[in-house]
Amino acid sequence: MTNTATRRSLARLSYGPYAWLALLVCGIPALLFVTITPGRRMRRRLTRWFARLFFRVIGSPVRVMESANMPIGACIVVANHASYLDGIILTAALPPNFTFVIKREMAGFPFAGFFLRRIGSEFVDRASDAHKKRTARRLFKAARSGDALAFFPEGTFRAEPGLRPFKPGAFRAAWQSRVPLVPIVIYGAREKLPAEVWLPAPGPLRISIGEPIDPTVHDSARAMLRATRESILARLGEPDLDGSTLDERNLRDDFARPGSGP
Repeated sequence: MTNTATRRSLARLSYGPYAWLALLVCGIPALLFVTITPGRRMRRRLTRWFARLFFRVIGSPVRVMESANMPIGACIVVANHASYLDGIILTAALPPNFTFVIKREMAGFPFAGFFLRRIGSEFVDRASDAHKKRTARRLFKAARSGDALAFFPEGTFRAEPGLRPFKPGAFRAAWQSRVPLVPIVIYGAREKLPAEVWLPAPGPLRISIGEPIDPTVHDSARAMLRATRESILARLGEPDLDGSTLDERNLRDDFARPGSGP
C-alpha cells in the first residue's frame, strides 16, 4: 500500500465513525419531527434543514453551482448516482417541493422507509410492469399539476466510476407532461462513500445544475434522454458505461412498451 493510500485509509478510519455519529445525531431528531409534524411541505422543509445541518457538521456543506438554471415551478430533475449519500445531498441542495422517485426496496429499510414515506417519496417496483404503470400514471398526473420530481435514472450504483444506462421513466414523464428536465451532476459522493464501503471519508461535496432541457424542442422522450446523458457526461468527468448492444436493445423495448414506468 502506498503512502497516499495509507493516509486515505487512516483518514477514513478516523473520520468515518464521526460521520455516522453525526448522522445519528441529526437523523433521530429529524425522524421525530417528521413523525409529528403535519403537512408534507413542512416535513420536507424540516428534512432539508436537517440534511444541511448534517453536511455542515461533518465538514462537507453541499455547494450548489449554476443555481440560476433551476426552473421555478414544475420540472423533473435527473442526477447521476454514485453513493447512498446522493439522496441526502439532493435533499440538502434542492427546494423542498421535490418528490423523490426511489426503487421500492428502500421502502423496506427500517426507519428509512417510514421517513421517505412521510416526506412523500414515490416507490417504484421495477420488477412489476403493473406497478410501474400505476406509478407512471401518478407521476404524469403530479407533473402536469405542477409538482417537481427527482430521479436517479441509473436506478442503482456501483463502485466502478462511470455513468450507467438510464431507465426511461423520467424522460417519458417529462416528454408526456411537457415540463423541463434538469440534468444535475453530483460531485464528491463516490469518493466520500462509494459502494461496498462502510466508512465515509472526508472531502467536499457539490452539485452542478445544468441548463434545462425543453421538451418542446425534442421530438421524443428518447431524444431527451440522449440530450440529458450528453449534458451530464460533459460535466461528470467519468466514462459512459452505456455502450453495449444489449442495453440499447432493452432501452428501445422500454420506450416501445406503452405505459411502462420509471
